[in-house]
Amino acid sequence: MSRRVLALALAGALLVAAGVRSVRATSGRAATTARASKPPHASKPARASKLPRAPKRRVLDRYWGATVPDDYQYMERMSDPGVLKWVRGQNDYTRSWLDRHPERAAIQKRVAALSHSDSPDDYDASWAGGRYFFLEEKPPKQQPFLVSLRSLADRSTETIVADPNAIDASGGTTIDFYTTSANGNLAAVSLSKNGTEDGTLYVYETETGRRLDDVIPRVNGGTAGGSAAFDESGTGLYYTRYPAPGERPEADLPFYQQVWFHKLGTPVSSDTYVIGREFPKIAEIALIPSRDARWLVADVGNGDGGEHGYWLRAPNGTWTELSRFEDGLIEAHFGFDGALYVRSRANAPNKKIVRIPLERPRLDAARVVVPESDRAIESFTPAATRLYVREMVGGPTQLRIYDLSGKEKGLVAMAEPASIGNAVVTEGDDAIVRCQTYTRAPATFTLAGGTSELRPTAIAQTSRADFSDCEVRREFATAQDGAKIPVNILMRRGTPKDGSAPLLMYGYGSYGINETPYFRPSVRAWIEQGGIYVDASVRGGGEYGDAWHNAARLGTKKRSMDDFAACARYLVQEGYTTRDRLAIEGGSAGGLLVFGTLVHHPNDVGAAIAEVGYGDVLRTERSPNGEFNVTEFGTVKDSTLFREMLAYSPYHHVKPGTRYPSVLALTGVNDPRVEPWQTFKMVAQLQASGSPHPVLMRVSYDSGHVGSSLSEEDRENADVLQFLFDRLGVTYRPVTASEPAKSAKPSL
Repeated sequence: MSRRVLALALAGALLVAAGVRSVRATSGRAATTARASKPPHASKPARASKLPRAPKRRVLDRYWGATVPDDYQYMERMSDPGVLKWVRGQNDYTRSWLDRHPERAAIQKRVAALSHSDSPDDYDASWAGGRYFFLEEKPPKQQPFLVSLRSLADRSTETIVADPNAIDASGGTTIDFYTTSANGNLAAVSLSKNGTEDGTLYVYETETGRRLDDVIPRVNGGTAGGSAAFDESGTGLYYTRYPAPGERPEADLPFYQQVWFHKLGTPVSSDTYVIGREFPKIAEIALIPSRDARWLVADVGNGDGGEHGYWLRAPNGTWTELSRFEDGLIEAHFGFDGALYVRSRANAPNKKIVRIPLERPRLDAARVVVPESDRAIESFTPAATRLYVREMVGGPTQLRIYDLSGKEKGLVAMAEPASIGNAVVTEGDDAIVRCQTYTRAPATFTLAGGTSELRPTAIAQTSRADFSDCEVRREFATAQDGAKIPVNILMRRGTPKDGSAPLLMYGYGSYGINETPYFRPSVRAWIEQGGIYVDASVRGGGEYGDAWHNAARLGTKKRSMDDFAACARYLVQEGYTTRDRLAIEGGSAGGLLVFGTLVHHPNDVGAAIAEVGYGDVLRTERSPNGEFNVTEFGTVKDSTLFREMLAYSPYHHVKPGTRYPSVLALTGVNDPRVEPWQTFKMVAQLQASGSPHPVLMRVSYDSGHVGSSLSEEDRENADVLQFLFDRLGVTYRPVTASEPAKSAKPSL
């Protein structure tokens, strides 16, 4: 099974919603609830270093008869010495501002204590040849590594397959994705450095961890991701390949992904082209093999907007175009019964599942197995006689079990809002599934024989981030148009609704990606200082199917920002906090959400944290990854979309003389997905507005969009908390760490 890093499945730089780098955990109970001991915004920025001001160099861009001024377009030339000097000066000032607080070191120590797990966290599971495979996080190791286990009941059966920490002691090398051979004897692993996502594929023996001599470059990137799949014999690899220098102009090297084949033990120069010349420039390819690897599907995404086309390779080597983008197929898996099962949105915004026989791989042979219902189908997994269907119910998920005729056979759900992951089928109808909640650490369970009974395994994380004194409330804010927006509220039981608590609200709202419950240990450091944490499911996500996504996409994108502001107003109206004690946070497209909310609704929030976010929507498509986003954000090449984009683009709505919230903007210089100049320009524009509240920019020089080291995550989490404590008027009170929790498995 191949793991593809989805280019925008990131809910912020911490990846909390995606659950990829979010669940390092240890614990400690809070002492007292902090109330405001000083008015918010009372402390003044330090003057240990001078905040550099960016000169304005106005450029007038013309679109469809409109003239759009841009004072900081020169910042897009990130190699310019003047820009580099300004960026370093900004970061130095921010570093001085944060480090002047005497509690900064204590906060980082607390974050590390909470976020460094007492036990490993294992995720991204697969199964092959009697082995279970996981990516594993195990502090103090800086990066996740690939392991295999013979038994989920006995961790002593664990073998390390590929460990970036042993390869690179600096912590800068990360795993982009992995895939295994059908017999489980080999694993192909893409590795990249310092957040670049420029992945090279290596092959390992799973039993010994020995790396073979094969080295395949250009398989993964920050634009279209990457994928690989072994052939039936396990002696060759299909893999995604970006153009090599000289094959296309330099500007085209992040595009035109194709599928190539490599025979193990032969030079890469002899690799052969397979398919892809007919795919679009912004193709994102995921390779999906059958369990015996005789069949292969190429899932071709048309950028990041959710359109997919499918190509099927038969055992005789012939390829068939199974569907086009407009046909509405969006997820495919091989069954045990000689069929391909596919999730479809064709005339079904909440999705349905169809069966296509491999002996007649055509859409007119498709038969609906699981029809559309009022529950959005998020994903599914076929087994020998079962379909495990993951349903989205407004953010939380559940697993419904069907037989292959579509008859319901059971439901796996939890008492509190939970994220129940995709079932990974092992043998027959047996499967494993990973579960977590806002208060319970991730754990892997088994589903035996197609039943709905979750049985615990030894693969369960324990944590010192103890949320046993907390409750989760699921409430609904009312948007401007009357829509009900889910807000999941995590707080200590007994917290008074008198407006005294500081509150941090997180959101994303793009690409149909959902805010599902997740365990975020560092949140405990916020809760124990009296804070409330809120996860908002604004439109633009897929919490209620395609209609929820399309309601804040392209020309309606601003609706996600309006929803976020409506959630903020609701939380104030209900007495959870006050405007001055409310902060918003989001990353990547969630950074766009934050920038847009603070610009369009400056009076509804007190502080804002934008991580690796978009600011200038009009110029986004000029960057390589930006071209992949036109199906989500729009394109200036269309007159109607241009005007709609201009109406919501945060950069173009910063107004001089406006009192904007305090802002902390974070970026990494190696980010290939959201180029750092997006943050540079937005910060310069906000600083020039004359707002009396600080606008700070934190720059990481050793990371990008994903793949940060453990120590960098600790520093970033501590910096965010320090900013929040200062801006929301929280006096930090040191907490004595408690003993590790005996168990952090989700409640059933």
